[in-house]
Amino acid sequence: EELGEKLILFSGNDYMGLSSHPAVREAAAKAAQEYGMGPRGSALICGYTTYHKLVEESLAELKKKEDCLLCPTGFSANMAVMTALGSISSLLAVGRKPAKDERIAIFSDALNHASIIDGIRLIERQQEAVVFVYKHCDMSHLDFLLSSCSIEKKVVVTDSLFSMDGDFAPLPELVELRRKYGFLLVIDDAHGTLVCGDNGGGVPELLECESGIDISVGTLSKAAGCQGGFVACSTRWKSLIQSRGRSFIFSTALPVPVVASVQAALHVSRKERWRRSLVWRHVQYFASLTKLNITSPIISIVVGSEEAALRAGRHMLRSGFHVTPIRPPTVPPNSCR
Repeated sequence: EELGEKLILFSGNDYMGLSSHPAVREAAAKAAQEYGMGPRGSALICGYTTYHKLVEESLAELKKKEDCLLCPTGFSANMAVMTALGSISSLLAVGRKPAKDERIAIFSDALNHASIIDGIRLIERQQEAVVFVYKHCDMSHLDFLLSSCSIEKKVVVTDSLFSMDGDFAPLPELVELRRKYGFLLVIDDAHGTLVCGDNGGGVPELLECESGIDISVGTLSKAAGCQGGFVACSTRWKSLIQSRGRSFIFSTALPVPVVASVQAALHVSRKERWRRSLVWRHVQYFASLTKLNITSPIISIVVGSEEAALRAGRHMLRSGFHVTPIRPPTVPPNSCR
């Protein structure tokens, strides 16, 4: 089927157009000319450079955390955090499987990202964690599960901005529950980083609860327009993840040109704040145009069946818009969008 020469892309994650920004392109090209891809090895062997260190420092400052760990992808960052948390049980139960009450209790939102779910499943299979899934953004259900759990070490993990529905986790309420129960609060701020908050600090900055977040995971492949993932946290948590997060330990570090481009993207985000403001003006405009209840740059229009979603996608292509249909297993059956 013939399509027009150009399509308007509505399916990507490059929220602020930084992937093609001249400064980002120039930084990558300059680093590649000077260093090639850089040392090819894991960060713990030879892959960690001054470029990586500078990006970690910039991200720690952005997220208002003591330290940061740069990872190959956002997926590997979440996996590293989950496996490191699970390892605490094994470290305390030397030479044996931890008893049930010695394991970590992990409370996970029902609609969390696949990387969180896969990490949790792994440590659950290794008998390092007991997992509780609470109804999507339902703080009453989470409160009930927390109050009913006798396990001492508790972790709550949630996406901050959910990628399939575009709704925000109730972070201020989660922070209140954290004060009540003393759990570790971990968020995946993949879609909030650089997009939300006056400084691009993410959903916690937008909702004014940054100090209540213990570990903030993110990606550099969305609003940053580059590649990679990160974990912003305390230096102690970073040390544990470095030594126990297998997806970090056994992965080759990001190439130097990629890391250089990330640093440039972070700089542009600080200097060209109008890009972030423009995203939110577009959100407001689209909401007024469609009369839909839209609260974020992620706009989900549920059409039901796979056939209906594919038909809608083809119609949008013919009309000059690239809007990819989302189907199972990404979303449940009959909730295609």
